[in-house]
Amino acid sequence: MNRGELLTRLTVWLALCAYAGGAALLLVATGRAHLLGCARWVWTIGCAFFLAHVVCAFGFFHGWSHAAAYRETARQTAEMTGLRWGGGIFLNYLFAVAWLADVLWWWRSDGNFARRPRWLTLVWHGFFFFMVFNGTIVFGKGPVRWLGAAICVGLAALWRSVRRQDSQGSRSF
Repeated sequence: MNRGELLTRLTVWLALCAYAGGAALLLVATGRAHLLGCARWVWTIGCAFFLAHVVCAFGFFHGWSHAAAYRETARQTAEMTGLRWGGGIFLNYLFAVAWLADVLWWWRSDGNFARRPRWLTLVWHGFFFFMVFNGTIVFGKGPVRWLGAAICVGLAALWRSVRRQDSQGSRSF
């Protein structure tokens, strides 16, 4: 494994771990400011690692070319589905922008962030979960698939547990 592949893989693994940690902390942090503060830092670090992953992938694998990234996404999609379509790259761009926007919103207006509508939080985190599921379990290979499965199963179980425990009140998710 060369340096570029190592950096690209390492940054995505760290982003995934921080995503899982940040989402888990958000699930259990309701009413606990110190846990929300930790969640915000972990979420921010995860975003930074994901953005570093995008930079590494574009620099080391796609020669800074959107067209090359589109072609590779189309190849991988055809391999999985039989449909040669590279539009999934735009979902990756949206994911990067959404995560960065979420981090910036949280740091800029902590109170406003905490009061956002429940439906928006569910849609937002549903999209994040969808991207992690697809990026690791559907399109991932080897150990990252197992990491993604553990993250998705763990977060789904935690979400269900928190919902069950707090069926009378409201939570972050």
